[in-house]
Amino acid sequence: MKGLIFAAGLGTRLYPLTADTPKALVKLGDKPMLQHVIEKFRSAGINEVVINVHHYADRIIEFLERNDNFGLRLRVSIEKDYPLETGGGLLKAAEWLAGDEPVLLHNADIFTDFPLEEMASSHAESGADVTLLVDNRKSSRQLLLDSDGYMRGWTNLTTGEVKPADINVNALNSKAFGGIHIINPSVVLPRLKAEATGEVFSITPFYISACNDMNIKGFTPSSPYGWHDIGTVEKLAAAERYLLSK
Repeated sequence: MKGLIFAAGLGTRLYPLTADTPKALVKLGDKPMLQHVIEKFRSAGINEVVINVHHYADRIIEFLERNDNFGLRLRVSIEKDYPLETGGGLLKAAEWLAGDEPVLLHNADIFTDFPLEEMASSHAESGADVTLLVDNRKSSRQLLLDSDGYMRGWTNLTTGEVKPADINVNALNSKAFGGIHIINPSVVLPRLKAEATGEVFSITPFYISACNDMNIKGFTPSSPYGWHDIGTVEKLAAAERYLLSK
């Protein structure tokens, strides 16, 4: 399995911590968030990794070089002019990720402590084209899954918007997406490229449009685990408290 870490974000909601530091290098506990994710990949046996960068890209590159790329076969995908978001970032790195090996995608600002090996095994056993980390977490935007755990749509609980518009929401289970996903690149990348309407786009609308003719399955870890989005100063503090409690 290969890996892609999304580390190109500006981190505006983490200011002033990101005034002179890329968001991916903001520390959680005694190490930068990017290091937490890299070490999680390495412990799961993922040794070939792409990291996309934009904001203070040179500092991330220096950090990786200083640590000998943490012993990984590592490539950096530089988004020079502007961040391309998750869909655009995946397409830009596609040449390094293409092939038959699954690819695990992970946002650098997400901290979890469940074993990625369990998710990888679930993906392999199900035969899904895409596996998404999902759970009963509070979020205004929810994925809609059928009784077998396959994605059938999406809803915004605040506005009431539903996609596709004709689905029966009451017959489906709503789950929050956790920012970690596994794709089969031979299936996902050609279609993603064909449907892209520009350079900058999130991958979530693609999953919404593809969910009824691709096998996109939800995965929830079997044991209790921590999940933290460190996108704001307050959320970073909550993650710090969680680490201290362990």
